[in-house]
Order: sequence, then C-alpha cells, then structure tokens
Amino acid sequence: MTDAKKLLLIDGHSVAYRAFFALPVENFATSTGQHTNAVFGFTSMLINVLRDERPTHVAVAFDVARESFRTEQYPQYKANRSKSPDEFKGQVALVKDVLGALRIPFVELAGYEADDLIATLSTRAAAEGYDVYIVTGDRDAMQLVNDRVTVLYPRRGVSDLARMTPAAVEEKYLVPPARYPEIAALVGETSDNLPGVPGVGPKTAAKWITQFDGLDNIVARAEQIPGKAGESLRANLDGVVRNRKLNALVCDLELDLALPDTVRVDWDRERVHELFDALEFRVLRERLLELTASEEPVATETFTVEGARLGQGDVAAWLDQHAREATAVHFVGSWGAGVGDLTALALAAADGSGAYLDTADLRPEDDKALADWLADADRPKLIHEAKGPTLACWSRGWDLDGVQLDTLLAAYLLRPDQRTYDLSDLVVRYLHRELAVGQPAEDDAQLALDFGDEDDSGVEVALLHARAVHDLAEVLSQQLAERNAAALMTGVELPLQRTLAQMERLGIAVDVDRLHSLRDEFDRAVQDAQQAAYDVLGHEVNLGSPSQLQGVLFDELGMPKTKRTKSGYTTNAEALEQLFEKTEHPFLGHLLAHRDRIRLRQTVDGLLATVRADGRVHTTYMQTIAATGRLSSTDPNLQNIPIRTSVGRQIRAAFVPGEGFESLMSADYSQIEMRIMAHGSEDPGLIEAFESGRDFHGEMASLVFGVEPDGVTQEMRAKIKAMNYGLAYGLSAFGLSNQLKISVAEARDLMDDYFSRVGGVRDYLAAIVDEARRVGYTETMLGRRRYLPDLTTTNRQRREMAERAALNSPIQGSAADVIKVAMINLGRALDDQRLASRMLLQVHDELVLEVAPGEEDAVRELVAREMGGAAKLLVPLEVSIGVGDSWQSAAH
Repeated sequence: MTDAKKLLLIDGHSVAYRAFFALPVENFATSTGQHTNAVFGFTSMLINVLRDERPTHVAVAFDVARESFRTEQYPQYKANRSKSPDEFKGQVALVKDVLGALRIPFVELAGYEADDLIATLSTRAAAEGYDVYIVTGDRDAMQLVNDRVTVLYPRRGVSDLARMTPAAVEEKYLVPPARYPEIAALVGETSDNLPGVPGVGPKTAAKWITQFDGLDNIVARAEQIPGKAGESLRANLDGVVRNRKLNALVCDLELDLALPDTVRVDWDRERVHELFDALEFRVLRERLLELTASEEPVATETFTVEGARLGQGDVAAWLDQHAREATAVHFVGSWGAGVGDLTALALAAADGSGAYLDTADLRPEDDKALADWLADADRPKLIHEAKGPTLACWSRGWDLDGVQLDTLLAAYLLRPDQRTYDLSDLVVRYLHRELAVGQPAEDDAQLALDFGDEDDSGVEVALLHARAVHDLAEVLSQQLAERNAAALMTGVELPLQRTLAQMERLGIAVDVDRLHSLRDEFDRAVQDAQQAAYDVLGHEVNLGSPSQLQGVLFDELGMPKTKRTKSGYTTNAEALEQLFEKTEHPFLGHLLAHRDRIRLRQTVDGLLATVRADGRVHTTYMQTIAATGRLSSTDPNLQNIPIRTSVGRQIRAAFVPGEGFESLMSADYSQIEMRIMAHGSEDPGLIEAFESGRDFHGEMASLVFGVEPDGVTQEMRAKIKAMNYGLAYGLSAFGLSNQLKISVAEARDLMDDYFSRVGGVRDYLAAIVDEARRVGYTETMLGRRRYLPDLTTTNRQRREMAERAALNSPIQGSAADVIKVAMINLGRALDDQRLASRMLLQVHDELVLEVAPGEEDAVRELVAREMGGAAKLLVPLEVSIGVGDSWQSAAH
C-alpha cells in the first residue's frame, strides 16, 4: 500500500438489497435453511472492492429504519417501497456479523439515512486529503462526487461497479455532480416516491439547468419557459422545490465514528472461521484468504523445521532414536478409492527432529525397517487425513497401524459444521501460524536442512507439513479431551477410517452389460418424454432452457406463476412438481419425466465411468461432510441411487457378487431414528408400539387416532408415518402440511393429537432444545457434539433454524454413531472368524456384504449379532437381512 489515505464507504442496506435480488434466493441457503444470498453477494462485493481498491480505511453505513427526517417532512417519501421479502429478513444482521469478524466498523443514526452518514464521512475525509470511494446503489450519492470522491455504482447485481468520476457523472447526466440533485428534483425519483414534472425528462432538465444556471434560477424564472413543458413546470413547482430539499444529503452530522476509527486492521480469524463455517461460505473464505495473503500475513508466526534426507541404511537407526514417541507422518503421493501411489514420506518427531525418505531410494533393509515401524500399533503416528495414505501403504505392500490422531478427524469432531479442513487453514486457526517456514535468523537458523546439492524445495514442503501436523495434533488432542471427544476419536472415527479404506479398496462388482442396457433404455426414455412434450405443445422447445420453459408455461399455456426470480419465474424441480399437482397438465408430466430420466441416465453414466479394470466400482467415503456424523460417498455417490422407485431398483440390480462369491447380503436397521427417540424419551406409548412386534406406524396410528389396529386406514398410517419420521428432522406444522398436502391448521391439529398421546416425546424434544440452548451444543449417545451458537441469537429466523438443527442432530447423529460402531464390530468379527465374506458398502442405515460360498449362515448370524448389539436401547435394534444374486434381489 502507498502512504495515501483511501477511505472506502459502503451503503450496507443498498448493497445487501441489490445482492438479494441479484442472486437466486433458492440457490443460496445453508444446510440448516438460512437464506444467504444477500450476505453472500455483499461479502463477495466487499472482497472484490478491498482487492481492487486497496483502501487504508473502511466503514459501512446502515439505515436504522424506514422513518427519517424526510418522512416527517413528506410522509409519502419512499412509501411506494414494498415490504422486504421474508428471505431477506435477518440477512442484514448476518452482514453486520461479517463486518464484525472482519473488524470493519459500521455506523447508523436514527432519523437519518445511510447516504447522510456517508455524505458526512466523505466530506470530512476529502477535506483532510483522503481519496474516497463510495459503493452505493442510490443515485443521490452522485452529488458527492468530486476530484477526491468517486462513487462505485452497481450496473448489474453487485459485481459490476461503474466508476463514477466527475467526468463520468457529467457524461451520463449532462450536468456536473453537484447539480445532479437538481436533475432529480425536476425529473423525480421513482425509488424515493418523489414525482417529477410530467413531460420533463433528463435531457430537458439538463438543458434548463445549463440555460438558466441552476435550479434556483429555473424556479425564479419559470414564467420564461415556454410551451407545455413550461406549463407543466409551473403547475408542479412546489413539488420540485420539495424534491430538491429532500434529496439534499446531510454532510455535517455528529457521528460516533471518527475517521481514525475506520483504519483497516487485521480481521478476527477465529470469528471469520466460525461465521463462514456457519454460513457455509467455503469459496468466499478461500477468496478472503487469497486477499489477505496478497496483502500481509494474517498470522504472526511460522514454523521451525529441522530435517535431513535419510541416507541409505540410516532408516532403522533414525526411527529407533527419534520415532519412539508420537511422530507425525506426511505422505507424498497420490491416492483415490482403493488405490494409491506412495513416493515419499516426511517425519516430524517429538524431539524436533525431521526426516525425509524417498521410497525409490530405499534399500531392502530400509524398506523393511520403515514397513515394520508403520505397521507397529505400539509406535504412535500423527497424520492428517490418514485414509488415503492407508490405501497407498496397502498398494505398496505395507500396512499402516498405530494412528494415534488424525488431525482432519479431530478438527471435524471439534467443529462438525465446517466445510473445509485444509491443513493450512487449521494451523492458522489453532496455532496462529502460517503454513510456511520462517526466514533464517543470523545466529540461529530456523531451517536446518542437510540435503546436499539436490533441488529440495519439495522436501522442505514435506517436512514443513509433517511438523505442522505434529504441532497441530498437540493442540487438537487437548481440545478433544476438554470436550470429551477423545473416546469418539479412538473408539469410533479412527477404526472406522480403516474400515472405510478397506471397503474402498474392495469396491463392488457390477454387471457392465446390464448398465449399458439401462443407459440405452434411459436414453430412449429421455427421447420419448421429449417427443411426448413436443406433441402436447405442437412444436419443439428446449426443455433444458429456463427462459424457453417460462415462455411455454406462463405465456403460451397460461399456468399459475411460480416463485419470482431475477430472470422471471423459477422452473426448478420442486416448483414444477407443485405446478403439476395443481394443474395435472400433460406437458408438465412429460417434462418431469424427461428430467427424471436424464438424472437416471447421468447416474448410470457416472457408474460406467468409474468401473475399473477389475469390473468393480470403488466409491470414496467421506467422514467429515455431514455435521450430524453421517457418512457420505462420492465418485460415484452410491447414496444417490433411488431406493423405492422401479428404475432405481433396476440400477441396484446391476450390482452383483464378484468372482469367487455366491451372493450379496443387504442388512439395514428398521426405524432406527424412532427407536433412538423411544430410548431417549422413555415414552411408554412409543416403547409399547415397538414391543408389540406389529407394524410400528400402524400401532402409532392406532394410538393417536384412538382406533383398534385393524381399523387403521392407509391414510391414517401415512399421516403418522410422516409425523414419526419428521420428528427426527425438526418437522414443523408448515412442513407437515406440505408433505401431506393438508392445511397448516390440520397439520397443527395432527401434531397436537400426536403429542397428546406421546407426551414423553414432546417433553424429550423440548428438553433437547432447552439443554442445547443452555450449554451451547447438542450431543449424541456417544458424545458427538454439534455447537449451535444461534440458539441464543435475537434473530428469530436464525434461532428457529438452530432449534431445528438441535432437534435433528442428536437423533440423526446417534443413528450415525450406531451404524459406525456396527461396521467396526462386524469387520472385526469377520476377521476373527477368518471368513472370506466381506463388507462392501454402507448406504444410510444399510450395509451390503459379499458372501463367500458356504458362509451365508455364519455371516447372517454375525450381522444380526453385531448390528443388533451396536447399542443398548430400551427397545431392541431390529435388523432386516436379505440375500440375493444382486443388490436389488437382496432387498427385504
């Protein structure tokens, strides 16, 4: 930065509101349901302007309310503005949260608008020699432009800002900036509900202002202006005078914020991480990190790294001398689901020593020493994201055991709502250091490397990462202990990681010919649905074009309008499904079928693309995606395959036993969330419904509706089933009404009837939220925590979303813990009994196994025992087991 002082002023409400309408609200929401398009757009704009303008000082101004001294003088001022959309409410508070985390001050003053505050600050700053840049969508700010003050005016959304200098203002409005308010007084400001002179446009107004040397002279000599325009002016002179009085910005307010208070300072990194995690702003965080990295360091410390490239024959001695205590290992190479290529390792020992080993240079005795150390469960290792290196070790013929801590999993357990756990990010957050090596001091070099004459930049990086993992592990271990999460790490997440690596390595066999046949079938179905849609219309249309679909649906067919968006009306799947329910129009039926078949074809394409030479699909399991603890899969995502549709079943039928195996076994939990709820609530009605041994949903419907079990109708059962499952997700009366297609009042009555019969459930759910609000987090049966700071916010929308998450997390999280324990125990049991059968897949509450010839009975017994015994509840864990020649035929 230069010595010149540059002040950036932002109209907070103006920019946030523009961002709200610039970004589709349905595309910007957190997993808890908080809409974020306005705060995302504002933050994105802020990062861009900070990057482009490099201000030395920054401040943001906000309106306090719609009322100001202008509404006192003219009650109709801005009266034409509609009420802010519900999705916008609460987002201004989030914008202020972002500013607080970035340590950017904001100012507001009752009775005045943000523009008045900006006018005051810019006037003072310009007088003191600052260059001022104002970001606002309010054209009234044009009057502030001069040689020191530039307005950055949004042309489109908030990403394209026009630089309004004095010359640019005069070019656009034909008058100097100081006289822009005079143009506005004559022409009027629709956005402010200030009517202008009928028949007088900007060009006429500018001509008069130039001809008469300003608005005062125009008013004084109005009789000299000829024609209808002159008559119109004279008839509306009072309005013109009023407009000019109202659009004058106040430049001399007494504010709590002084110019020295606006100086840029380092942002609060911890608060930024917490807030961006909650808002799920992964991309914006990366952009923010790039911005700060390009300006100045955000952490005051780096790393001290010592190390040496081990010579041939030195490995065993180094490991024996330095690696008996917990040692960090950084693996260099590449790996994916089931495979890996390991090229080097860097070690960081507790005594400060480091070592680098190139796998290509290892002598047989070195290879054996390293392999023995890696496989020794009594030699503790510290690793960041150990699953990939585990696969890489297996590919080399080594084993990796004794992982004492995985810093990725530790960070996830401490903050499960994060969306990234990059090592570079974690070391700044927990160690307040950058992932970089410090510059050597004159007398005491911080970097002591003995590598000879080779190019060792990669070696230095590897050693740096190993040391970072070692130091990070110490802090994370302490925090895990403080939060009672150490047992969850060692007893569940670490052993599960090894189980998942084994499942990824094995993969599952597929019938490739069947997949190709399905792909062709779905391709034909896509074409058939497309042609059927054309036939209904009588002409062709691009079914993938939102703009063309809008023309067909709302103009040509005259259908009811869906939700308004920037580009018209939404044509997303949810909106079209609701529209089809209302209209039952055949075009919509064919359109939805077209989209569904395209999605299924893409699913099959994805499967075919991932089939390896072994004829098997190897998915990648991720432990750190869902805040509840649920596992997810990717490349391909096997959890995306529909379960209850016929076409989904056809896809599942393509998963088959591999060579040397006779069948697949599918095992899943029955109503596990409700069983956990019965255990937690200890509600007699819920427990009795499970203990009856009969259909659970039917028993609950009988209880709620007060009829005998044989008197329960399918409609009754469907309503109660929706209630049963919805409770685990924080279902509201509004959500239940949407799901069952009933009124909100009827849904609320149904919920009241339900809770009147199972009051223990109501009390249990209320207690979950109350306890979470008291301690700040929810907790599963195994102690998995999810921190929810918004439970105590004054923002109603954010608080209610946090309450729904508080209801959801302990139940869903406990279910996730149970199946994780079952997977670990089942894997051990299969190994202990030396069975060839193996576990291949985990999808939600289901496990899929490949059964070797003659082992079905033994495997069935183990599955029932280990899954059924994974948790001790007040009601039994019921496990359904099926066996067949495909995943589908094994369904039950």
